[in-house]
Amino acid sequence: MNVLQRNNVILGGSGNQSMVFSHGFGCDQNMWRLVSPAFESTFTTVLFDHVGAGKSDLGAYDPEKYSNLSGYADDLVEIGQALDLKDAVFVGHSVSAMIGVLASLKAPGMFENLVLVGPSPRYIDDEGYYGGFKSGDIEELLVSLADNHMGWSAAMAPAIMGNPERPELGQELTDSFCRTDPEIAKQFAKVTFTSDNRAELPLVTARTLVLQCKDDIIASEVVGEYVREAIPNCSYKLLDASGHCPNLSAPAEVVAAIREFVRH
Repeated sequence: MNVLQRNNVILGGSGNQSMVFSHGFGCDQNMWRLVSPAFESTFTTVLFDHVGAGKSDLGAYDPEKYSNLSGYADDLVEIGQALDLKDAVFVGHSVSAMIGVLASLKAPGMFENLVLVGPSPRYIDDEGYYGGFKSGDIEELLVSLADNHMGWSAAMAPAIMGNPERPELGQELTDSFCRTDPEIAKQFAKVTFTSDNRAELPLVTARTLVLQCKDDIIASEVVGEYVREAIPNCSYKLLDASGHCPNLSAPAEVVAAIREFVRH
């Protein structure tokens, strides 16, 4: 199958430089609908769904290929090659932040700038490293997800979203989680929450911006600051937003931060 069909690639806007938006776990490209249009006047925007998500080709899902984040990064590189991307801007949310990091290392020159929204190179605490979760927490999370996908989604999505005063946001994320194939969700969750990409961060050569939220239960400020320190040419912005999904809860702030970054 054509790579662009496989990943349901949608192009918008016009511009010599491209901006690629990559969604997180349990989501699809629709999560960027409040951000990407702001860049269509100056960039060619590239939206896509990871295999197993949204309107991607579910038949292309290979448990072995996608048993680690490298498989997803390979897809991102293939999309970039199909579109002949050079010096593009990559905007990745949550687990896609590390997928973008890996893709930038696999295909130097494809991305000039990386914007990492709520990144975490490792979710599980380690000696001298705070990821925010104990190993047992992640095991419990994965068992719960496997046992009751719908129940897990209904409980976890609002907590991940934050912003309890705006319950419609938590509901949207819940609905998104629930639309995901349970088997694929289970495997992608394991890949996401057991990944460790700390060693790759110092190798990044692209200009990088970390966008960090307050009260993010998935990727805390400590983790965001770790990423800033580990990547050589990296700046950091703490948004006046809470939760893990500022692309939905505070899109104007995300747009402004990206604009300021790519202008320099």
